Amino acid sequence: MKRVFTALAAMFMLSITSATAQEENGFKKINVREDFKENGFQWFHDAELLAAGNKEKSNAMTIGWGGIGTLWGRTALTVYVAEKRYTKEFMDKAEYFTVMAFDVEQSKVLNYMGSKSGRDGDKAKALGLHTAYTANGTPYYTEATMVIECKIMYAAPFNPQYFKGDVPKKMYANFSAGIHSMYIGEVVNAWIK
Repeated sequence: MKRVFTALAAMFMLSITSATAQEENGFKKINVREDFKENGFQWFHDAELLAAGNKEKSNAMTIGWGGIGTLWGRTALTVYVAEKRYTKEFMDKAEYFTVMAFDVEQSKVLNYMGSKSGRDGDKAKALGLHTAYTANGTPYYTEATMVIECKIMYAAPFNPQYFKGDVPKKMYANFSAGIHSMYIGEVVNAWIK
């Protein structure tokens, strides 16, 4: 019984610490089902930032494809990462990932993250971004205006055998980054400034 109480106390303290850490960075926790006001059909079209990794090493990239909604009774967020992207290595090892939004004034962040590879250097450092971590150890940047943390429920590459119609066939005919993999995450935390 004493072990159970100690474990529960530690988990409670960790949750207080993580909430405080995000609050110290200017974020307020939100419930995405009630407080997410963005247009789900437009949100990814405007480009967001995807990050994965841990405190030792992480990477982020700009994403323009994604989906939000529900799946398997869970609030879900889906992202897609091409085979040759450096971030894919982190996504394949990750249990969690974050998706971040930035103000229009910070569009240089999205442009840079989408045009440079983390293989060539620390993109966050080059931009002067400050990396912080959720209680789960998932990286995010304190300069973001919104952070959504997801726990990966499913991951798989697209299989060309199942492409229907010309859209995916044409997309990948000359796409040098390779076939995308789909990552479906359960939204476990969200913060907004």
